[in-house]
Amino acid sequence: MKSYYFLPLMIFILLISNSLSGIVCADLPKIQILATGGTIAGTAQNQSELTLYKSGDLSVDALIASLPEMSTYAHVVGEQIYNIDSIEMTPDIWLTLANRVNKLLESPDIDGVVITHGTDTLEETAYFLNLVVKSEKPVVITGSIRPATALSADGPLNLLNAVILAASRDAAGKGVLILLNGQINGARDTTKTNTEMVETFKSADFGLLGYMDNEVPRFYRESLKLHTTATNFDVTSRTTLPKVDIVMLYPGVDRTAIDAFVANKTEGIIIASLGNGGYSKSIKAALQDVIDRGIPVVISSRTGTGIITSKDPEFISSDSLNPQKARILLMVALTQTHNLDEIEKIFRIC
Repeated sequence: MKSYYFLPLMIFILLISNSLSGIVCADLPKIQILATGGTIAGTAQNQSELTLYKSGDLSVDALIASLPEMSTYAHVVGEQIYNIDSIEMTPDIWLTLANRVNKLLESPDIDGVVITHGTDTLEETAYFLNLVVKSEKPVVITGSIRPATALSADGPLNLLNAVILAASRDAAGKGVLILLNGQINGARDTTKTNTEMVETFKSADFGLLGYMDNEVPRFYRESLKLHTTATNFDVTSRTTLPKVDIVMLYPGVDRTAIDAFVANKTEGIIIASLGNGGYSKSIKAALQDVIDRGIPVVISSRTGTGIITSKDPEFISSDSLNPQKARILLMVALTQTHNLDEIEKIFRIC
């Protein structure tokens, strides 16, 4: 072929290729990453250091730049909400995060949200959002056990999978999802079970929702408890959340902590009971005094799993929620009602 035929042909092919590429890119879902810090953005002094590191050291832009593969699956935009160790997480930050997520998901230009978070309090943030986010668009929260500088760091794949999951239509309407180690868990039932192992987030009672199978989400079940758009909770106008405290029971425990929380104007108490809702006679008397003040008492278990059978009708069963999750639900419930019967119903359905 002569050069004066070849050159126009090549230009035509390039133009068509660029046009098709633009069409494909335009069709990609738009995913917003809200970064809050944590180990996934952490750095250590050397690659073999897995536990002594600085959390929240890398920016969201740095995390995105390290994963160009994300652009294959979605248009990704990063936003640095906070950059903290998740042990510094607070209810005020939850409110900021919830309002930002709701605002983003109102936009037709956003198809899903990914939140990067430290793993120590990830389950609580996830469950709070599960109750108050008002959209069926995917919200996926992820993190890592190893810092970004570690050999075999788990953060990059977790973040990539979280973006893929948030971009999937199959993830819509399933509540807030937790994605780590290729496993898809629901926010309500999942807890951190190990301090250092990458397979730490588990739903011991009810199991996974699904897996990431070679970059494809595979779902096998979903929660029947109310979440997101199915709840009546609305925190958009709130600047604070009700104060709720947790009391751990153990042999020989007295009422000191309970009385201290009441004196400090607690609005609700969660009991991490012994076994299936067990507590001593002296603790029962202390809790009765709390109830007499109009302060709700919710009985959970320090075992962390299992359904709680309430021994006394004045006290509310946490259903299957562990103490930290029960605290979240009571805080949110108290934004709506202080009626004990209504709160008990909320614990049955959420």
